[in-house]
Amino acid sequence: MASAEPTPPAPPSLKGRGESRLAALDGEELGSSSEASRSDAHSPLPVPRAAETAGAGSASHAAPNREGGPGGVGCLRTFRASDGYPFYLRHFAPPGAPKARLVVLHGIRSHGRWYERSCRAFADAGYDVHFLDRRGAGLNTAHRGDAPEFRRLLDDVAEYVIHLRERAAFLPVFVCGISWGGKLAVGLPYRKPHLVDGLVLLCPGLVPKIAPPLPRRARIALARVLRPWRTFPIPLNEPELFTANAEARAFIDADPFAVREATARFLFSSFSLDLYLKRAAKRVTVPSFLALAEHDRIIDNARTAAFVNRLPGGAQAVTYPGAHHTLEFEADGHPWLADVRKWLDARL
Repeated sequence: MASAEPTPPAPPSLKGRGESRLAALDGEELGSSSEASRSDAHSPLPVPRAAETAGAGSASHAAPNREGGPGGVGCLRTFRASDGYPFYLRHFAPPGAPKARLVVLHGIRSHGRWYERSCRAFADAGYDVHFLDRRGAGLNTAHRGDAPEFRRLLDDVAEYVIHLRERAAFLPVFVCGISWGGKLAVGLPYRKPHLVDGLVLLCPGLVPKIAPPLPRRARIALARVLRPWRTFPIPLNEPELFTANAEARAFIDADPFAVREATARFLFSSFSLDLYLKRAAKRVTVPSFLALAEHDRIIDNARTAAFVNRLPGGAQAVTYPGAHHTLEFEADGHPWLADVRKWLDARL
């Protein structure tokens, strides 16, 4: 029997199918169903529906999930990268013609399911929202906690954005990087210039407070050469690092789709990406919005703000009093969502 997915706390409660069923369908299109497309407080994950996997550099096309009002629960799809890896994404279509596209990248442990509330809100505001589950994370069961190198992760995002631009080149594209995903967001304009129109950085992991202890880092470096697929714990396995919300902590702790271990080559690539970003920062000429949480226990707010303020494209930074690292789990009506929408609207 498939394991039950825990109920997310801040968004409407969602009960879904477990990872074992999704693993059996890895690489297949996930479409919406009449059961899955309700947006009430107890909507399950969309029920997988078998379909042919899209070819390299293309996405599967499930029918947009619009039942139950604007936003719905999103529509699960797959996209096959140029190296053949098919990764999952959630698509939230706006109720009318989109005014721009928003591609969202999650943190090292999280995945798209954590952020459905904000995705629906952005879609309801007129944005065509695409939340990518990083290869080896979230619903992607192949090569769990692994990636060949950070440039491959940047190329996954770039290839998907190129795919979107081929379909509607006139629509602006913004990339939102959350936590560790903020590193990919900042690296993307350097890796692929002129591809995106702006960055939204939500508590980005550009200057973290937390890192593996020095002896473990030495073992990671050695394993990267001798046993690159050896796994190590991610140093963010305490739910209280993400939020003060007790229900959210319980959800994070029980989440079967979270990445809790990563391979030596993934972790080494993360260190390498930090060095890459020091060069990349000089070439990020698009504007950025930076959201910081006053009580963030994962990133260094002051050094992160200094890093982003040095970007040539300019940045607007807001620190939210009383907030914690995962802004998604703050109370309903928290201003961060409205601030991001206002910033995006001003750039259209």
